[in-house]
Amino acid sequence: MATIISIETSTEVCSVALSQGGEILWEKKHMEGQAHSTLLAPYLQEMQTFINNNHIKVDAVAVSSGPGSYTGLRIGVSTAKGLCYGSDIPLLSIDTLKILTTEALHSLEGSSIPSDSYFCPMIDARRMEVYTSFYDKNLNQVKEISADIIDENSYQELLNEHTVYFFGNGSDKCKKAIHHPNAKFLDNIVPLATGMCQLAEQAFQNKDFKDVAYFEPTYLKEFIAVVGKNKVLGLENQK
Repeated sequence: MATIISIETSTEVCSVALSQGGEILWEKKHMEGQAHSTLLAPYLQEMQTFINNNHIKVDAVAVSSGPGSYTGLRIGVSTAKGLCYGSDIPLLSIDTLKILTTEALHSLEGSSIPSDSYFCPMIDARRMEVYTSFYDKNLNQVKEISADIIDENSYQELLNEHTVYFFGNGSDKCKKAIHHPNAKFLDNIVPLATGMCQLAEQAFQNKDFKDVAYFEPTYLKEFIAVVGKNKVLGLENQK
């Protein structure tokens, strides 16, 4: 049974949690837009106060590994690495899409779910593109993580054979494109640190530790810096 700090910053939500044996001891979250750079450190300081007051020994740090926001992932991973270096404890990484699926399954607890259902977490990319994968109800991955452009023909073969639940901040824009009767959409499902806790415990017990020096999150796409038009014009005027 391990005590683990979990950090989730892959989307607009910023959240942290402390768990022991997969059970949540303490958590904090911000749901109202990206403020990771200003909120993450204070949240962890509050957590550290709780840890000190309760004489808790932390065994590892888990971080959401993407895909997702380039900046959010960088902030989360660099912070997690700093905690690991500072305390000489191992680093765990948890797929963001699996975290989302865990949250979706929690939201459906008590509901009747067809046994062959698939779960499709979607993180918004650009325009009609999403970062996605498919899982069964036991969190087994049945389709690899990819960046997909969504249209009316997306996932037809899977939808013909399975009920598919779509969710995450990329699923809203897909409602207009995907109209198959087996497509179900779940609202307000976001990746949270509390959804990482049991997954992190499993990773710790399996000794699935990452190299703190070299670990990088899953971006799927290279970051593209956009230069403002006025800056481009300014440079041209200087020539």
